[in-house]
Amino acid sequence: MISQEQFNKEIELIIANAIREDVGDGDHSSLACIPADAMGKAKLLVKDKGIIAGVEFAKKVFNYVDKNMNVVTLIEDGSKVEHGDIVFYVEGASQSILKAERLVLNAMQRMSAIATKTKVFVDLLEGTKTQILDTRKTTPGIRALEKWAVKIGGGENHRFALYDMIMLKDNHIDFAGGITKAITKTKQYLKDTNRDLKIIVEARNLQEIEEILKTDGVYRILIDNFNYEDTKKAVKLIGNKCLTESSGGINEETARKYAECGVDFISSGALTHSVYNMDLSLKAV
Repeated sequence: MISQEQFNKEIELIIANAIREDVGDGDHSSLACIPADAMGKAKLLVKDKGIIAGVEFAKKVFNYVDKNMNVVTLIEDGSKVEHGDIVFYVEGASQSILKAERLVLNAMQRMSAIATKTKVFVDLLEGTKTQILDTRKTTPGIRALEKWAVKIGGGENHRFALYDMIMLKDNHIDFAGGITKAITKTKQYLKDTNRDLKIIVEARNLQEIEEILKTDGVYRILIDNFNYEDTKKAVKLIGNKCLTESSGGINEETARKYAECGVDFISSGALTHSVYNMDLSLKAV
């Protein structure tokens, strides 16, 4: 996984690029009618229900736009919210509040939706050993925000990108000439380049799992698109040799059943690619 320093850098880049995109050479609507020295106050109002996420990100945005803005937090990231709740107040230059408004809302609405959906999966898996993971099926350019939201919702992050973990999927295996060749070449590559990266290998059937287990050094086996019975067989076959992960169209209706098969992880792209934004607004007070 990436370091906290790398993650923080990603967040900084997201903020800088988003402000560049939205503000350009100036917020001329505000510049035209609001004096530069005018001070104001606004509240972040919830018009929906779920898990709030992005409060700490909002603070970073306000600080980036204007270091003199002050945020008073009433509800922290990861908390349940209802319609009518006030998450925070922000006070400072009116122009600055308006400049930051859309980025704060866009980010928090999406992050809260992801956190809310993640919490649904977390609750479904309660009482099992299985943890819910996100994937790389994220919105280009804001992956760090979406993975941050998964953590806020109680889930765990899979690899961040292509560079922080080895994941040999079906196409890698086919292009490499088979599972054994793919794993062997990968281990040699890591040795030659002096890299310490965990290796995950995808299996499409029980025979492939048996082949994977013949080679040491695999961190986790991805049990992809298996039915319940074959998943149970796969978990038994793998035992304590490495960790297990189920994936492939797993949803709220099927997640618990896969967890009861004994897998360590379930990964779901739906956490980030199939959500509806939470309704939030920033209102002057």
